[in-house]
Amino acid sequence: MYRCVTLACQRRGIAFSDVDLVADTALELHIDLVDGRVIMDDEDVSIAIRSPAVTKSIKQVADNLKVRAALVQSQRRWVQGKNVVTEGRDQGTVAFPDAPCKIFLTASPEERARRRLQQMLDAGIDADYDEILQQQQERDENDMKRPTGGLRPASNAITVNTDGMTEDEVLSRLLAIVQERIGK
Repeated sequence: MYRCVTLACQRRGIAFSDVDLVADTALELHIDLVDGRVIMDDEDVSIAIRSPAVTKSIKQVADNLKVRAALVQSQRRWVQGKNVVTEGRDQGTVAFPDAPCKIFLTASPEERARRRLQQMLDAGIDADYDEILQQQQERDENDMKRPTGGLRPASNAITVNTDGMTEDEVLSRLLAIVQERIGK
């Protein structure tokens, strides 16, 4: 969602320093998830939101407290009456502190950079491993220091390090945790 707001602001020429206009943009956007794709205002932006330009600027949107408040409320509305899985740096601590099952996925910086590089290359985006690693480490450091919605596991989250695991292995591990935690 933060990536969508960042992309929309970039496309509309909105200065990230205009906190009110950026927050208004967050409130106006219609963001949906359909079959693993991210749809923003009826456009599939799944690839566009992962561009280096969006990644480089997302911090400015994520640090906007008005945007954070708007998106958390939107997330809470979206899940009402549903059993859902959400992901994000503050899902278990801010957006859904009462969720019955919280998992904090992690991997080493090198593993995450390798995966991100492959994801970008698969999408036809030219990318550099060292640049991805550096940007990722800067973003993580900033996110850990963020007073609202910072990168930290909830006190009752189960931490799962996914280094060396395939997607199927990660999914199997997560399903086992959910089944154990909520009995389904």
